[in-house]
Amino acid sequence: MGRLRRPVARTYRAPGRVNLIGEHTDYNDGFVMPAAIAYDVRVAVTPREDRTVTVVSDGFSGTRSFDFDRLEPGVLRDWSDYVRGMLIELQRDGAVLHGADLRVTSDLPVGAGLSSSAAIAVGVGYALLDTAGLAVDPVKLALAAQRAENVHAGTQSGIMDQFISANARAGQAILLDTRSLTFEYLPLPDGATFVVCNTMVKHDHATSGYNDRRAECEAGVATFAARDPGVRALRDVTLEALESARGALSDPVFRRCRHVITENARVLAAGAALERHDFAELGRLMSASHASMRDDFEISAPEVDTMVGLANAFGPSVYGARMTGGGFGGSTVNLVAAGDVAAFVEYIVPAYRAATGIEPFVYLGVGAPGAGEVR
Repeated sequence: MGRLRRPVARTYRAPGRVNLIGEHTDYNDGFVMPAAIAYDVRVAVTPREDRTVTVVSDGFSGTRSFDFDRLEPGVLRDWSDYVRGMLIELQRDGAVLHGADLRVTSDLPVGAGLSSSAAIAVGVGYALLDTAGLAVDPVKLALAAQRAENVHAGTQSGIMDQFISANARAGQAILLDTRSLTFEYLPLPDGATFVVCNTMVKHDHATSGYNDRRAECEAGVATFAARDPGVRALRDVTLEALESARGALSDPVFRRCRHVITENARVLAAGAALERHDFAELGRLMSASHASMRDDFEISAPEVDTMVGLANAFGPSVYGARMTGGGFGGSTVNLVAAGDVAAFVEYIVPAYRAATGIEPFVYLGVGAPGAGEVR
């Protein structure tokens, strides 16, 4: 059993992430390649003597209060769903937690495709476990955070966002098999930099087409499983099998499946390209990924396509550009020659502003460490 070992306030952090490649593959048992970014959610914890958790956020109004003994499941469509969900799921995992007053702050923008929601859940979970004197297993923490989002916030997300927030290492990306949860760390190279550009067009997974895309993928899996009982997810389907089933699938479902199948192949190829510092090949794969998301999965947005087009127009020192995140707005990730990053930023901000009338925001610092206490 845990015991209250810290009578004074402590602060914890959980980073957002950028997915370098591998979109909408995680809930299809596929492969992803994310990295944490140097923007995060911070959770200040002051222990209490009772079983109550209060939470306030600088980004949202009002105080939310929860009693560990009277937690109600369900989706309330409130930002605190992620907090309440973590309290429920950590207790279901057997954690004996203590009451606390939480203050949540963040420099992660909501709706930018940088996974602010997963960072809230992971940060709160890490803070409460550590404050109670319990060991933090990053994989179990990520799984609890995923359940919090799926069950209590209404988004059927995969494991990627929570996994990278809990398990990231500084200066490295992760190549993750979302079926087995086996993974390897890939050092980020010195010769090129991943630059994240926020289009400032917000998305909301719970109300956007995210859940619709997941349902379409599941419809495809049902068709393939009826033909081959060994098919559990689109991870198990080949392009040849997809082509042979074309007549049994609607055109949208066929294209959704094609994106996932080809994206899985791109992730594995991108991991190999990153390891050998083949920036041209990695950039080509990123560009192909964006085209697939735009045309087959249909999750891009005009402003996102504009940002990608402007990046590619900068010149050969931009190796590739793609949308990152669940789609319908958000951010792009761009692979830029290290010596040209400053010039790229000076170019992309006014170019995007002139094309859309929107002031973008550019993030550097890809390759941050995972969740932990702020020392």
